[in-house]
Amino acid sequence: QVQLVESGGGLVQAGGSLRLSCAAAGRTFSSYAMGWFRQAPGKEREFVAGISRSGVSTDYADFVEGRFTISRDNAKNTVYLQMNSLKPEDTAVYYCAADFTFVPGRAPYEYKYWGQGTQVTVSS
Repeated sequence: QVQLVESGGGLVQAGGSLRLSCAAAGRTFSSYAMGWFRQAPGKEREFVAGISRSGVSTDYADFVEGRFTISRDNAKNTVYLQMNSLKPEDTAVYYCAADFTFVPGRAPYEYKYWGQGTQVTVSS
């Protein structure tokens, strides 16, 4: 089992940037594809970005529009989400998730392990 802890959320103005981190406990981090999801109140959890075990392959939701970058450092057991040009509609709780596979999926049900989430609030 892998335990995930997100950090780096906060309050920023529209157009600002945040870097989210997800630290994983365990020695098999490199065996998991990782994903970032977000959920706003009253909304379904939605896919934001995913990254393969090696970090070579990445995938992004259409709404990212080139603004976000997912990366991972397997030596540090950490996955990151760099978010630039933030918009008020990006406001949500952001979760990282782990899937024991090579390539990340886009559906929440494909992920077995989840962090507790970190709040991102973008003011207009």
